[in-house]
Amino acid sequence: MSYDNLVIVLAVAAAVPFLLALVPRLPLPGPVLEIVAGVVLGPAVLNWVQPDGTVEALSVIGLGFLLFLAGLEIDFERWRGPAARLVGLGLAGSIALAAAVGWSLDLAGLAESPLLVGIALVATSLGLLIPVLKDAGAADRPVGQLVIGGASAGEFCAVILLSLFFSEHASGLASRLLLLLGLACLTVLVVVTSIRATRSRWLSRTVTGLADTSAQIRVRLTMLLIVGLSALAMHLGFEAVLGAFVAGAVLRLIDPDAGSRHPQFHTKLDGIGYGFLVPVFFVTSGIQFDLVALFADAGTVLRVPLFLAALLLVRGLPALLYRGAGLSRAELVAAGLLQATSLPLIVAATTIGVRLDAIRPENAAALVAAGLLSCIVFPLVALPLLGRTGTAPAQGDGPAEMPGRPDS
Repeated sequence: MSYDNLVIVLAVAAAVPFLLALVPRLPLPGPVLEIVAGVVLGPAVLNWVQPDGTVEALSVIGLGFLLFLAGLEIDFERWRGPAARLVGLGLAGSIALAAAVGWSLDLAGLAESPLLVGIALVATSLGLLIPVLKDAGAADRPVGQLVIGGASAGEFCAVILLSLFFSEHASGLASRLLLLLGLACLTVLVVVTSIRATRSRWLSRTVTGLADTSAQIRVRLTMLLIVGLSALAMHLGFEAVLGAFVAGAVLRLIDPDAGSRHPQFHTKLDGIGYGFLVPVFFVTSGIQFDLVALFADAGTVLRVPLFLAALLLVRGLPALLYRGAGLSRAELVAAGLLQATSLPLIVAATTIGVRLDAIRPENAAALVAAGLLSCIVFPLVALPLLGRTGTAPAQGDGPAEMPGRPDS
């Protein structure tokens, strides 16, 4: 076990916030700069750092923790009422468009697996959008609530489909569906058992008493939940990231008011994730990025704007349905751009696809590059539009308003 490469990765993670602080008006997500730094310092350019076993192991855990935090952001209150119908229609439209785009790329000889490409296009980077919307003061406005709801739906759908159709551990669609049903039943059992356990006065008092001591019992139980469900998902033939994502959703169901009742708990989870594990994943993704394959020929480079346009079509166009929630034209454009912002699941999908020979390295590199550009360009264009929209409607004014979520 060597710490040399990990030191460089953590140095990059520590330096990125300082670099972004030098240009405070530039709404560039930190993960983008972390990936770019990994590309520059990795074998593709300077070759100062290698993705050894230590770095790769922490990167895998970091991806799982990122999807856990994304699952934790899902507010199930948003799945009710007229707004949920708009989000559902938007997701259905995205799935239909993703299928059409994947099929078209396959006919053109630009995609080996149209299903994998379609799944990658459906996702929205929920974990990236939440901080951007919060910093812009739009997270609690109707446009922000709809974007977060749409991103949650897209992320959840993409994780399920990726685990269902592209896993190294199971074979046969029928068996995977049965195993997925089994995972769902076991998850429900965990939720019901945990909710009943929280009604025990002794247990609740004990957890509260140990929460902020050296025992950090809430954090320990959360880590047990993440690793336990990840291991369960793998034993059932799925990718571990599915279990991690489900763990976040389960924790949100068990304790939906955690953000207001014990806010330090979420702060601790953010510290573990965004302070350590998640940056390791993004920097390592840059180190492993196949820059040589991307620039091997002009055709591969030209696929980057093609995939970027596909992202905008698949996730951006269905945002026009949000007009039914009373959004302005500027808000509709901003919502479409933000929903088309995607990166972590694209990285995960292409990594799995390359291992399974479902996508060529050059196409994987082009798709990841398109995701990087979406995180740079789309928020830059969208945030000024949100700033020009004026005062958001008051609660109850719009027919499809979503209830606000507690801060986490």
